[in-house]
Amino acid sequence: MAELSGADRARVRRNRVLGLSIALAIFLLDQASKWVITYVFQLQQQRLITIAPIFDLRWVENRGVSMGFLTAGSEAERWLLVALTAAISIFVTVWLWREKRREDAIALSFVLGGALGNILDRIRLGYVVDFADLHFGDIHPFLVFNVGDAAITIGVLLLLIRALLTRDRDPGREKE
Repeated sequence: MAELSGADRARVRRNRVLGLSIALAIFLLDQASKWVITYVFQLQQQRLITIAPIFDLRWVENRGVSMGFLTAGSEAERWLLVALTAAISIFVTVWLWREKRREDAIALSFVLGGALGNILDRIRLGYVVDFADLHFGDIHPFLVFNVGDAAITIGVLLLLIRALLTRDRDPGREKE
């Protein structure tokens, strides 16, 4: 891989700072929201608080990744899940560290911040605290989620949209 120019090095450095700052903010927002839900609203004891006709706060202890996939049924499986999600987070961090595109660095920071918040829950509690239940009457098109889950979803969607719908204006630039 060719050495980066001074302008590219500066851009990558700015993207690192921006991306890591956003990831930290999302991590803190995720953990703060879970603290409020747990200790202020005491949702674990109440189990359900209706906020609006289409939105409830609902206590869910998520022991899997999503949609019941990779549910940890034992302590060994829990720690394997922690290791798997930590490895993915390391991959995302390395990608973010090297990313030249600002919009991709932002998307990656959403994924990283959300993932770190959920990993901390799994380490501390053995499960991820989920609480946001968006629904339409009895129709629940979404799983119960948290701030970290929303950030991961937004980040992945941004990466997919950028990859699928945009093209580089100068295809030769990637070869440098």
